[in-house]
Amino acid sequence: MRHVNQSVPAPPPARLRVGILLARRFTLAAMANFIDVLRLAADEGDRSRPILCSWRVVAPRPGPIESSCGLVVEAAETLGDPTRFDYIAVVGGLIGDNQWLSSEAEDWLRRAAAAGVPLIGLCTGAFILARAGLMQGYRCCVSWFHREDFLELFDEMHPVSDQIFVVDRDRLTCSGGASTAHLAAFLVDRHIGRAAARKSLSIMIVDEAMAAERPQPGLPSDLSANDPLVKRALLWMQQFPETPLTAERLARQLGVSRRTLERRFAEDLAVSPAEAGRRMRLAQVRALLARGEKSVTQIAAETGFSDVSHLIRVFRAAEGVTPEAWRRGRAG
Repeated sequence: MRHVNQSVPAPPPARLRVGILLARRFTLAAMANFIDVLRLAADEGDRSRPILCSWRVVAPRPGPIESSCGLVVEAAETLGDPTRFDYIAVVGGLIGDNQWLSSEAEDWLRRAAAAGVPLIGLCTGAFILARAGLMQGYRCCVSWFHREDFLELFDEMHPVSDQIFVVDRDRLTCSGGASTAHLAAFLVDRHIGRAAARKSLSIMIVDEAMAAERPQPGLPSDLSANDPLVKRALLWMQQFPETPLTAERLARQLGVSRRTLERRFAEDLAVSPAEAGRRMRLAQVRALLARGEKSVTQIAAETGFSDVSHLIRVFRAAEGVTPEAWRRGRAG
């Protein structure tokens, strides 16, 4: 009796292949959220087989890479040919001298860019791409929390900090945290389909995919806005405390009329944009006073007050005491 050799056909190649580069002390949540969306979109249910998507952690040499929380991820492959991936994602982490990639990894990213492979910056991965000279001429998303850190290093750039991620041609950057899941869902939607993207987020207990333009959450202010336009306006105000934006300029930046902006503020917060800006700047004054590192004169200059006497008048009207008295009360 003859045995017929019935070979099993090879599975089709993945529709979405992503290489992952981890910086030293990378942010574990940013990496995990991004990969989990790919994992859940790749197979039936949550079986995790890399069928429709594939993802590989790569490094100049295989071995462990420590995250910012101390947990370790193993790099399974060396860098090799970057064109074997549809995208290469760089996961950043703690900001500082030890956060960057090796020069070998940066050179590999430049070769990938030259070959036309789109690059992704997750969390502070945008810092790494900018340091490698790969964000020149591109819009770049940076968390509002790290915007000043970014400008200290790359003062010629104008980072976007009023939305959760930015897609600019073959550069994709996001603010970190949960936004990495939404950026991954954007890729899944683009290459596999909307149903797969929705399935991934649903299993992760995320209500819906957020568009890139969704305002970043976590505004450090007691102003709690529901209107997306108002949230974006507040984020713009937060980014420029030393030079307060007029309602006219803010409206122009957001692409609406001043009348529309003022109406939306009144409906959502029952205050004008100017009053919201004043409250935000006072919140920043209190935060700086509590740290105790800067003089009242320095704080006035950094928070958009014309001089110390102006700050003292506004602060006393709001708090009932001078800034120095408020600080002494906190210390006591």
